[in-house]
Amino acid sequence: MDRTTDPSPAGPRRARVAGVYDYYLGGDLNDEVDREFAERMMASVPEAPEVARLNRAFLARAVRHCARAGVRQFLDIGSAIPRAGTVHEIARAVTPDARVAYVDIEEEAVAHGRALLAGTPGVTMVHGDLRRPDEVLGHPEVRAVLDLAEPVALLMLGVLHYVSDADRPGALVATYREAVAPGSFLVLSHGTDDGAPQPVRSMVDLTEAGQTTAYMRTRAEVAAFLAGFTLLDPGVVFLPRWRPDPGDEPASARAAVMAYAGVGRLD
Repeated sequence: MDRTTDPSPAGPRRARVAGVYDYYLGGDLNDEVDREFAERMMASVPEAPEVARLNRAFLARAVRHCARAGVRQFLDIGSAIPRAGTVHEIARAVTPDARVAYVDIEEEAVAHGRALLAGTPGVTMVHGDLRRPDEVLGHPEVRAVLDLAEPVALLMLGVLHYVSDADRPGALVATYREAVAPGSFLVLSHGTDDGAPQPVRSMVDLTEAGQTTAYMRTRAEVAAFLAGFTLLDPGVVFLPRWRPDPGDEPASARAAVMAYAGVGRLD
């Protein structure tokens, strides 16, 4: 999950994952490098912004489910820049005392997030790397907001596909699972080329060249991340098929099959 944004000796910095995602969602916390990359991606794969929207819609549905199930704490790892429709806004519409810790590896995303969240009680945003769970879970600001002795919703949306097999993503998820209390949830989404191989391959090639390397996985591989959790219906499915709300219908049939979604509960 090497999402560093520092310039390399060989040339200017690569586009930021958080900045490109912000651009896809219509935000303005992105710069010229992010926008240029996003436009190249959209020229090759016009469905890219729709995938981002579908991912955001799934996030909202899953967070509401966790809040209605009684969870009042959320750890959003790989959060990007928390904007309108944030986890804490969605959760607090259900349970007003919900607390949220946002974590991202990109320092600029964290800086933007901290500015946006300044003065919001029960919410923090910190710099952290999913691959270092002890540092994420032990961060003083995370521990000030979250009590790991109580159930937590672990949110890992669109982040595990930046973790290579060499970094053992399944073992990393298991470490987070072992750190949280029964009644916790894991909410994840993950890119795949199961449904639309050609456009997804184009996306992967472009990210490797101009952003960061992404690793697409099969449904079985994504389901394996939920080992140890009780998988909620309808299981691991394409993004818009996880308990859709009216208005969540995909605008593009290809965008609808570019990522999987799943939610599990720790009993």
